[in-house]
Amino acid sequence: MHVTVPPISERIRSLAIASFPTHVSLDGSAHRARGGVDATGRPLLLVKPGEPLHALPASDDVVVTVDLAASRTLGGVEHPRGLLKVQGWAQAVPAAEARDAAVAVAGRCPDESLFAAVEGDPAGPRLFRVDVGYVIYLTGQESGMLDAEEYLGAGPDPFLDAAERILHHVNESHRDQLRQAVRKMLGGPAPDVWLWELDRYGATVRSGIEDPTLIRVPWSAPVDGPEALERALACLICAH
Repeated sequence: MHVTVPPISERIRSLAIASFPTHVSLDGSAHRARGGVDATGRPLLLVKPGEPLHALPASDDVVVTVDLAASRTLGGVEHPRGLLKVQGWAQAVPAAEARDAAVAVAGRCPDESLFAAVEGDPAGPRLFRVDVGYVIYLTGQESGMLDAEEYLGAGPDPFLDAAERILHHVNESHRDQLRQAVRKMLGGPAPDVWLWELDRYGATVRSGIEDPTLIRVPWSAPVDGPEALERALACLICAH
């Protein structure tokens, strides 16, 4: 059977890479969070003095739920892509791994206190990592749950970085061609067209303002690299 969309675990891992923590819940209360997601998909939290996790001993862990939000900016307006709730065990990042964790956080949440967190002063900012128990996802009209094995055993789309670069280029420079292609595919008007998602299995186009429609356009076969991904998208636009 021809596969037209990535496996759900891969899709959620790709979404997680583009997400940032908004809240962390522990002991029955929720607090604002800042941080990122590491290469394995685990949430990273930058915790400052006075915040609930800060006093946790380095050798201990605590059950938390971290909300991760992903969005995409189109024409200067931010639109939600999905929400993930990651439940697991928060533990201080080991000193030997603090620098890599800080770099991952800086990519989503630049903060000068990351430098102090890397220094390891227990009275200063600290970095925590959440070992995943399960992930609840809500993206578009889809929702569900992945256990730790499903989530951590998958990887994001292998060409995710290239896909995002190509997507931004098309949205900035080739929206008119994209609109014409979508109009011909639909056989009618295609207002406010944007490239919404791009992966090795196909492209998702967003059309409409008040009540947008997502249109999935699969490739004839999964692409095997960034250049093939760019060619597939170019053929889609030029063929219509």
